[in-house]
Amino acid sequence: MSSAALRVLILAALILSGAAPAASAADGWSLAPSGGGRPSFYAEGGPGTVLQDTVSVINRSGEPVTVRLRGTGVAVAFADGSVRVPARTRADVPFTVSVPAGAAPGDLAGEIVARDGDGRSGTVALRLRAVGPTLSALTVEHVAVGAAGISYELVNRGTTVLAPTLAVRADGAFGRRVLDRAPRTLPVELAPGRRVKLTEPWADRPALDSVDVRLTVTAAGGARDEAGASVWCVPWGAAAGGLGAVAAGAALAVVRRRRRRTAGAGEVPESPRTEVELTGAVT
Repeated sequence: MSSAALRVLILAALILSGAAPAASAADGWSLAPSGGGRPSFYAEGGPGTVLQDTVSVINRSGEPVTVRLRGTGVAVAFADGSVRVPARTRADVPFTVSVPAGAAPGDLAGEIVARDGDGRSGTVALRLRAVGPTLSALTVEHVAVGAAGISYELVNRGTTVLAPTLAVRADGAFGRRVLDRAPRTLPVELAPGRRVKLTEPWADRPALDSVDVRLTVTAAGGARDEAGASVWCVPWGAAAGGLGAVAAGAALAVVRRRRRRTAGAGEVPESPRTEVELTGAVT
């Protein structure tokens, strides 16, 4: 063989050795779905369904190995969470995986993980599909008007993730429109069953009016709901000043009545005069 051909063979060997996959952390034993031919686990069922399968721990080494099993991402329960596998033996471990109650239709990802006493581990992917009817339902609740704006809560009552839109309308006395905001998509994503509290700013609300507020929420799939609240918009600072003046006038009237009663009990009465208690004017 020529030197040039020898160099080519050596170079090819180096390339192949560099491209070869590194030994796994669980060298000597491995983890795989039972039955062969499956690279990962797959199961499907309706919300609340409990499904069964089996995982195999294959020990190819000449020494026994003990591994602990656990699941991640989804609810997995093993028949035995700790397994001792003799040399050159396979142990098959049954397990169950549960579809979460109330899960929206779609895929859930997880893994089955095995770890030995030396810290070496092996994993197998597990994909779980929740099946069932797709329902789009949304409610808007607890609408209230406060100093910060219009507060409300959104609740996803369906089985699919929602991106809600909101439209706001407010009518004052005699049907006068005081607020009209076109539908816009809110910066929230509602998973099934999720509740979120939000506030719609309203800095320029009327100073003095009786207002009916109406919120309309919609989402894909035909979800729609409305709710509202009524509120009196009153300039409380001015109102408090007016009430203070009325209270002061009432107090003055009480003092004057007491003085008249004291004079009638034996003291020398003052000169006759006419009092007008509604205005406080004296003649």
